[in-house]
Amino acid sequence: MATRVYTLNEARKTLPRVRRLMGEVQSARAEILRLRPEAWPALRKAAGNGGNVAAGQLIAQFTRLEAGVKGIGQLGVLVKDTDSGLVDFVARRQGREVYLCWRYGEDELLYWHDIQAGFAGRQMIRDDEFEE
Repeated sequence: MATRVYTLNEARKTLPRVRRLMGEVQSARAEILRLRPEAWPALRKAAGNGGNVAAGQLIAQFTRLEAGVKGIGQLGVLVKDTDSGLVDFVARRQGREVYLCWRYGEDELLYWHDIQAGFAGRQMIRDDEFEE
């Protein structure tokens, strides 16, 4: 999946789709974690007997999670961490590529960071610093 370079406005317009897809990822992840304790023994048994309900439920949730991650990737947005719902939009700030950084649960796209800095280097977005 090709990464796309977004303007700040394009990234903000795309955020509702990313938020919806990441909501699916987070919901599937929660179900995987809920099912995991009972599913692991079932998965071990399923290898020998051809299947089990808990294993089927777990596989369905993995499929949902994968679809959400792929959907975000098809938008050209980078999924950085499914546990926290962290994504980055590639953008240009003062002539160089940076990441516009959003995490699931945040209302808006408010932060950016240098590509090498990572999440710890997040800074507040100032609209006038980004190329259109």
